[in-house]
Amino acid sequence: MADEVARRLVHVTGATVPLAHVLAPDVVTWRVVQAFLALALAIVVVLEFLRLSVGLDWAIYDRLTRPYEQENPAGYALYIVGMALVAGSVGVLGMPVAVAVSAMLMLAIGDPISGLLGSNDASTVKQVWVLLAMFGVCTLLASPFVSPAAAVLGGLAATFADGVKPTVAGYVVDDNFSIPVLAAAAMWAGVAYLGSF
Repeated sequence: MADEVARRLVHVTGATVPLAHVLAPDVVTWRVVQAFLALALAIVVVLEFLRLSVGLDWAIYDRLTRPYEQENPAGYALYIVGMALVAGSVGVLGMPVAVAVSAMLMLAIGDPISGLLGSNDASTVKQVWVLLAMFGVCTLLASPFVSPAAAVLGGLAATFADGVKPTVAGYVVDDNFSIPVLAAAAMWAGVAYLGSF
């Protein structure tokens, strides 16, 4: 249980990245957020290469990775990949910053709350009450940044990504990647097609 709480606390620290921009946009510009995540992504790629190919076996990996991550990219790496992809979509694809911030907060705050309430393995779906809590938390997190309809769409997408962990070619699609990516796509569509509803 202590390792699970430690994993959740590491998760929450990721909220400082988008919140730093929200609280001090003149100091922590979106370019700073993107540069930070690009650097973090480069570091993660090297660490995961060393862990999976060379056999780097730091004690922290034993504490912060799950059994199914031992021979696959770890959740922390997919967390950074998902965050960096969403942050980069602002400049490259024109995604609104508000959508990216909302999706990142859903991962950093919504996912650990859901995880503490109840977890599932790759073959099961989470309990309904846990999914409802995830939906509520994620929708509330997005509400200050996007329209109500977009927040609901993002909450639904994040809840789906959190509750269902499909296995593709023997690899579990980790929600650390799918939550921000699916939530951002859903909110972006909501902002584009539903406007201020």
